Amino acid sequence: MATEKLFEQDVYLSAFTARVLTCEAGKHGYHVCLDRTAFYPEGGGQPADRGTLDGIAVEDVHTENGEIVHYLKEPLEVGRTVTGKIDFDRRRSLMQLHSGEHIVSGLIFARYGYHNVGFHMGRDAVTIDFDGPIPPQALEEVEWAANRVIWENRPVRVFWPTAEELPRLPYRSKKPIEGAVRLVEFEGVDLCACCGTHVTHTGEVGVIKLLTCQKFHEGVRIEMLAGAPAFAYLSQVMGQNRAVSAALSAKPLETAQAVARLSQELENTKLRAARAEEQCFSLRASALAGAGDVLLFEEGLRPDGVRRLCDAVKARCGGRCAVFSPAEEGYSYAIAQSGGNLKALTAALNGALNGRGGGRPDFVQGSVRADRAAIEAFFREVAP
Repeated sequence: MATEKLFEQDVYLSAFTARVLTCEAGKHGYHVCLDRTAFYPEGGGQPADRGTLDGIAVEDVHTENGEIVHYLKEPLEVGRTVTGKIDFDRRRSLMQLHSGEHIVSGLIFARYGYHNVGFHMGRDAVTIDFDGPIPPQALEEVEWAANRVIWENRPVRVFWPTAEELPRLPYRSKKPIEGAVRLVEFEGVDLCACCGTHVTHTGEVGVIKLLTCQKFHEGVRIEMLAGAPAFAYLSQVMGQNRAVSAALSAKPLETAQAVARLSQELENTKLRAARAEEQCFSLRASALAGAGDVLLFEEGLRPDGVRRLCDAVKARCGGRCAVFSPAEEGYSYAIAQSGGNLKALTAALNGALNGRGGGRPDFVQGSVRADRAAIEAFFREVAP
């Protein structure tokens, strides 16, 4: 007996009663089939509904061998009449997202002739794949057009055309369909074969926001949000922008310029710091001229700074220079020696001090997990 699909009759139905036809243990807990259900099963890029059956959580819903199967953690008695409740906030969000996808896909198909060849409602956004390139500047126009469709509150119709009517209808479909075809029409925007749940008027979508557009195969992949998920996302963005605005003492619509100015100031500061660091390295190298083998410990140097100080001192000391600077775990190091071969020393150092690193015969760089006393002892007792 095929399950009656209540979600096709009334997408706003959030509670219903049904009789349990089967309940079997399976890999997803207990697999329950009903004589009727308002739970939409996963399919067509749309996730399944969530909710409860007699208070037991419905964790997923799928179509298996033509039957709608509800996955529960607890069993239900066969023949029992149960009350089902849909998580309608989630259902509404999915309807808004799916309907928003129809509007965007219909507009792009009308303007460019590109087909929607992939659609997925993810946790963070909806992705739509199109089989042709779309100029980035055109996305803003598509977004405005999509939201105008929402503001006009156009009707959405779901119908099953007859076999005679179907060939005359210019509907979108990802693949050929055999048998009866369920069509969803967004007035003046889209006519598409689809099995999902949708709003009945475009105004219910609320808002559509296109997030990204990236090259994907021969076309593009667009990320978008609509309805409640879009509102939640935009609210989070606004909240972050308010925090940035306050931190930078900039008006909300001027935070980008303020960040650009701050970024340029930071680059200028880095350049001045680098010049000052070079002067310090030069002075340090001059002070160690002719000192022979040198072991230095310097605070606050990044690996590049360790390398540059090592090179500067090596050029003046007349021997081997080893520089160590505290890192997250232990020390980063650089060792240089003109005309020498540091291979054996590096192997011994890494082995004795739990280190890793290497390089050329006359220069090596890496890190060790050891304290200063152990490093000093190594160079005092082990290093040639």
